[in-house]
This record gives sequence, C-alpha cells and structure tokens, in this order.
Amino acid sequence: MNSALENLKSRGFFQQCTDVEGLSRLMDEGPVTFYVGCDPTGPSLHIGHMVPFFALRHLRAAGHNGLALIGGGTARIGDPSGKTEMRRMLSYEQLDANTAAIAAQLDRFIGFDGKTAQWVNNKDWLADLNYIDFLREIGSHFSVNRMLSFESYRMRMETGLSFIEFNYQLLQSYDYLELYRRHGCRLQIGGDDQWGNIVAGHELIRRIEGADVFGMTFPLVTTADGKKMGKTEKGALFLDPSITSPYDFFQYWRNVQDADVKKFLLMFTFLPVEECEALSAPGKNPNEAKERLAFEITALIHGRDEAEKAMAGARAAFGGGGGDKSAMPTAELPRARFAAGYNVVDLFTDAGLAPSKSEARRLVQQGGAFVSAAGGTDTLSAAGDVADTIGEDRLDGDGELILRAGKKRYSRVVAK
Repeated sequence: MNSALENLKSRGFFQQCTDVEGLSRLMDEGPVTFYVGCDPTGPSLHIGHMVPFFALRHLRAAGHNGLALIGGGTARIGDPSGKTEMRRMLSYEQLDANTAAIAAQLDRFIGFDGKTAQWVNNKDWLADLNYIDFLREIGSHFSVNRMLSFESYRMRMETGLSFIEFNYQLLQSYDYLELYRRHGCRLQIGGDDQWGNIVAGHELIRRIEGADVFGMTFPLVTTADGKKMGKTEKGALFLDPSITSPYDFFQYWRNVQDADVKKFLLMFTFLPVEECEALSAPGKNPNEAKERLAFEITALIHGRDEAEKAMAGARAAFGGGGGDKSAMPTAELPRARFAAGYNVVDLFTDAGLAPSKSEARRLVQQGGAFVSAAGGTDTLSAAGDVADTIGEDRLDGDGELILRAGKKRYSRVVAK
C-alpha cells in the first residue's frame, strides 16, 4: 500500500475505499488532487467536522494537493445523512457569512496557499444551475432504487425525507464532477456516513467522463463508551472561541477516558505514531498523555499561546504545579453581594457554572457545589445547603475565590 495511505490507516483514518489498490497505484505515480467537503450550516465548525481535515494535512504532507470544499450551495438544501429530521433552512446571507467564518477557521488550521491547499465554494457552480438541464445531464444517471438503498436515505425514510433533501446526493455528486473537470480531482474523502454520496459521485464521473476516480471514508469517531466524540455538557466542541473557550476546549481533551487517549493522539495530533504509542503505553501515567493530547490539539486549533494559558489554568484548578489562576474561566461579580452574603445558588448561576437557578439548586442539593474555604485557600468545601451564603471572609487577599461544579468544572470568581 502507498505510504500515505499506510500512514492514514495506522492513525485510524481508514474505513472504506472504492478501490484501495488502484488508489495506491495512482498515489505512487505522483501528486493526487483530492477533496473533502463541509456545509456552512452554522458559524463554526466543531471537532467532529475536523477528522477529514486532519487527514487532508497528512495527505498534503505526503505531497498531495487538497481542496477544502465549503458547501455554500449544498447548504441551501441540507444533507440528510446522519439526520433524523430536515435541517432548518437558513437565509442565503447567513450561509454566506457562515462560509466566510468557516473558511477563516480552515485557513488557520490548514494554511491555504492556492496550490497544495485551497478552498472552493460549490455555490460558484450550483447557485445558477438550470434545473431542466441539470436533470437531463445529471439526474438521468441516478436510479431512485439505488439511492434508497443507501443508509442515509433509508434511515430518513422512516421519519420523512423531503424532496429537496432527496436531491442532495445529486448535487454532491455533481460537486465531484465539477472538481474533476476544474482541478483534476481524483479522490473524495469524508466520514463513513458520506459513503453513499461519495460512491454516487464516483459512479457519475465514471459514466460521464469514463475516468477512474476514487472515494475513501473514515470511521465515525466515538468515545470508548460509544458516545459521539466531541459532545460536552454545553453541546458540541466548537472551534470558535466565543462558543467554546480555549480553556473548555483544553479541558475536554484533558478529561477523556483512558481508553481513548491513544486513538485521539493518533487522530488529533501530528505527533509521530511511535510517540503516540509511547505516551499511551501500559504502565504510563495516563494523565501525562491526556495533558499532552490537550495541549497539542488546543495549540493546533487556537495557537500555542492559548494552549499554554489553558494548561496553566487547568493546573491551577487541578494542581500539578505551574498553575495560573488568571488563566481559568473567570467571572467578575459585585463585591457588595459578598458583603451582604451571596446566596450559593445565585453565585453558581452568576459564575456560569449552572445554566439556571434550578440547575444550581440541584447541584447544591446533590453535593456537587464546592467553594474555597475561608481566606480563599485552595481547599474546597461543599456548599451544603441552598440557603448557604458566601461572605467576604471566603475571598482571598486579591478578592477572589474558586468554585467547582462536580469533579471537573471550575470558575475563578473576582469580586469587584
């Protein structure tokens, strides 16, 4: 097998391929242009979107040329793959704004140079399609029975598949055809939920152009307990720091299960395979591997400065030396509230550790709310009762205290 494909396989980026031997031979002959797509259905990508883009960087490093397709056109319809209901329709203006935001995120991660890596927008060839001509040229090559055999459509047939979504596979296939014609693209990569769409594009090019092109998918990443990777208490793990702070992003990776560390090191860092295996070897301290994982991926997404701040904040919260409380999630609250006695339920709500007072009350009642001891020492004590109040005596010399919700969520409170 070609060395670039071997590397992807060794790191967990291989599930299915339309012809792995043929693709391997093609890659041995020289640089291959390939693409991966995502739709701008929101203002930010989340970590689940990033798996194919990590693969893009590996393939680019091996000498191949990557296209990042942002679906400003296909997002006007919505991909039914992996969904149980139709996506909410967004305005064209919102989709354009999302496209620009996602292009900027991918540029920071990939570094588009216009040659070995560039981004394209399928709005450029889909927005002004003539529907009749499209059906004659493209639709005539699709079998409804064949389309309904793919998992993405069969699953939605149970809950209701709209006609507009039914067209999605044709449009994604047409994307591949256009990229083949415009850029000589010979390979499409993506998550395994895209297998049906990828195969359809592969077959369309073969029928219309008589060319050999390829498709390859990666496993859908889940945690050791079977949950979808990147899901947090606050929702998906987004790249936009205004949605998921670098500290919370770091903490997600710092707190993954021991059984997931090796897999995530291989997929979400660019450390050599041997180093990933050494970090996660039996007998090694898993916390050291988790901290390295958290630092590496936070640096990739948010930069080294933010990764160092997040690590310092985490060490301040969890111990281990080298901590910096100022790097922790921080809430500034009125000192007068402490002087009067800050109700613990209000305090945890105002500090952002509970989304509502009812949730904060439940947290306290279940023994999951902890506050710095008197004088702001590092010792944390349970709040105890929903009627408890936190006075100025709990603040340290800098007018601060530390709150903890459950085992892993901290907040530094600064009284102003």
